[in-house]
Amino acid sequence: MPAQFTILLVDDNPDVADILKRVSSQSFPEVHYVQVNNFTEASRYLDDLEGLGPNIVLLDVNLQTEPGGLEFLTQMRKHPVVCLVPIIILTGITSKALALEAYRRGANAFTIKPFDYGDWKAYVNDLRTFWFLTATVPRLYFGG
Repeated sequence: MPAQFTILLVDDNPDVADILKRVSSQSFPEVHYVQVNNFTEASRYLDDLEGLGPNIVLLDVNLQTEPGGLEFLTQMRKHPVVCLVPIIILTGITSKALALEAYRRGANAFTIKPFDYGDWKAYVNDLRTFWFLTATVPRLYFGG
């Protein structure tokens, strides 16, 4: 089990990053979030990265910029390294059709954003239990 667990959060709502960090400080202290607002920032981060990459990506499919979250997912699944990183959809949209499309494009999980603090705590606990304590997540190196 690694000492630190990095999550790339692709979400244009700063409140999501704020609540994830606040909840995680108590229930997932091993996590470090890298928050970007859109596809361009995420691509720049991944292209410039030297060393260990994110363990997982939390991706909002309802980004208010182009390309949107599903297109980002499609592009990341074509990337020679990022294609191996688990990508978890984190969205406020409850749609079976959207969930199926996300899985078709390579999502590893489709999750709904919680709306109150207690639900965020449960969400982060579940993230930690499965992705940090249970699953074997690849440790991928980027750059040189």
